Amino acid sequence: MKALPHPLSPDVRPLTLRDLTWLTASLAIVIVPHALRAPWWLTLLTLCLYGWRFYSMLTRAPLPSRWLVIAVAFIGMLGVWMEYRTLFGRQAGVLLLVLFSGLKLLESRHHRDGAVASFLGYFLIITNFLYTQSIPTALLMCVGVFAITVTLIGYSAPNRPARDNLRTAGLLLAHAAPAALVLFVLFPRVNGPLWGLPQDAYAGMTGLSDTMSPGNLSQLALSDAISFRATFDGEPPPQPLRYWRGPVLWDFDGRTWSAGLSHLVNFQAPQGTGASYRYSVTLEPHNRYWLFALETAASLPDRSRMTFDGQVFSNTPVRNRLRYDMVSIVNPDRDPRENRSTLNRALRLPADYNKRTLALAEEWRRAGGTDADMLNRALDFLRRGGYAYTLEPPLLGTNSVDEFLFDTKAGFCEHFSSAFTVLMRAAGVPARVVTGYQGGDLNPVDQIITVRQSDAHAWTEVFIEGRGWIRVDPTAAAIPTRIDSGLARALPQDQGLPFMMRQDMEWLRDMRYRWEAIAHKWNVWVLGYNPERQRDLMLSFGMRDADWQKLTAVLFTFLGLMTATLLGWSLRRLTRPDPVQKAWQAFCRKLAARGVVRAPQEGPRDYSTRAARTLPASRRPILRIAALYIALRYGNGADKPATARLKRLVRQLELA
Repeated sequence: MKALPHPLSPDVRPLTLRDLTWLTASLAIVIVPHALRAPWWLTLLTLCLYGWRFYSMLTRAPLPSRWLVIAVAFIGMLGVWMEYRTLFGRQAGVLLLVLFSGLKLLESRHHRDGAVASFLGYFLIITNFLYTQSIPTALLMCVGVFAITVTLIGYSAPNRPARDNLRTAGLLLAHAAPAALVLFVLFPRVNGPLWGLPQDAYAGMTGLSDTMSPGNLSQLALSDAISFRATFDGEPPPQPLRYWRGPVLWDFDGRTWSAGLSHLVNFQAPQGTGASYRYSVTLEPHNRYWLFALETAASLPDRSRMTFDGQVFSNTPVRNRLRYDMVSIVNPDRDPRENRSTLNRALRLPADYNKRTLALAEEWRRAGGTDADMLNRALDFLRRGGYAYTLEPPLLGTNSVDEFLFDTKAGFCEHFSSAFTVLMRAAGVPARVVTGYQGGDLNPVDQIITVRQSDAHAWTEVFIEGRGWIRVDPTAAAIPTRIDSGLARALPQDQGLPFMMRQDMEWLRDMRYRWEAIAHKWNVWVLGYNPERQRDLMLSFGMRDADWQKLTAVLFTFLGLMTATLLGWSLRRLTRPDPVQKAWQAFCRKLAARGVVRAPQEGPRDYSTRAARTLPASRRPILRIAALYIALRYGNGADKPATARLKRLVRQLELA
């Protein structure tokens, strides 16, 4: 026959209101970040499941049947499939786990069910780091770990005060912290993520692309997200020189610019008398190959190459935060020569598009002059044209350049660079569009330049015979404040700017400077702890050639020593005399000295009763000491005042 569980077994011990409150609160802490990313209906459904379980507990209503729980699970899975067209992958899979946490809570009746839900909460903590590893997420998940640990301790000690469970959880996690630190430092690092994430893990990454249409960069400028940070050795370059080169666009179809085909070249560092800057870049993941460098790159990072048009490319897509060192020269000596096929490509324009722009450029060419004269005429045309700089440019049709130059006269940097490049090509001057970032915010706390998506910019490079490719910024010609003072001051009345960039938010921006300085340290020393940094750290401790075998051996050595130390400390605590038991033994010795010796099988109540009959003059203090000992030893636990009182009564006991 199957043995029945003990009535006090945790398998059948029912969840109390306190147990359910702790379990629900800890799960809620864990799923809050997921709820902010989930569809509204799934968040609402999960909260309803949590509320349903609480309602059943408070009203003692029966929990739903298994078939009803399965039906709700099926409806939730169907909704997730309709939302994402899959039940697998990062987003769909994690949201199903969030829903299942509510379903598991709804069917939880005993401590065993609560323990399963708690372990599901531990797993959901890990899934939060598949989206972000920021400091707020780490702190919130630490709170979640603590809350779930307290919940599990409560199942083992159902009648114990909550403050004691909190103390025990803190002690357990404090014991685990050194082991976690050793694992972080010594666990062999690998390049790339620890998990093989599904492809949709990179779907939400934003940034520049290899195409540019009217309105693209103006929409990107609404984002306050960080693109990269740059730390300079010495004084950073002034604002007008901060051109961070990105994708170079060659091909134009009348409306959209694209990078087209490109090829790699053998890198040769440029020479020149211009200012040289040495700096390191911490690049946020954007799922593309290109790296950003201050014009013009005089060195290449490890595992990178350069294209013929000056782009720095990584050998692999940037899917994790990447730190690399660079050297750049401003205004270097440029190669005055260029391949004829490249120049022909830089002159191509589609037929039957932007005829008014082409007619204007042909008029300039017929008037005579050099390519430099064409360049100056185009810049003067933009300066005198009365153009407006705006994040909300009018919609443009098929002939986007014509409409911008002659009709709307309002646009963002992509409108100016596109129109100027078309003018140059139509006038017979080779030109190309360069996209990237211009400017960057210098943090006064740590002197690090933060470049955001709102700093996205586009400019033009033209080829002048005898001078080579030179940078021309048509936006600076029409709106000089954009380059000199930044985006915020160039736009009228803070039009459409991100909240933190507004001019009246200086105090809030100061707070962000301090926070971002802390976040950068976190990114570099915690999230950026890669194999190279691990090898450098091991080298500083005298460990050369720290491969995974050596690191594993050192790791297990440290963990073994820590385990032995913790075991010795625990055994010492276990063998330490219990103050309550120590006082009782002193009491027994006093009685034994008067001839009342306690038998090995005799309990404290029987022993005290016999002693009181044998020594009637001391009957009351003997029974009082025994009753207090029984309460402390077999009751809800000892507390310091009661223990001190027991010791005082034993010390004051005088046997007549």
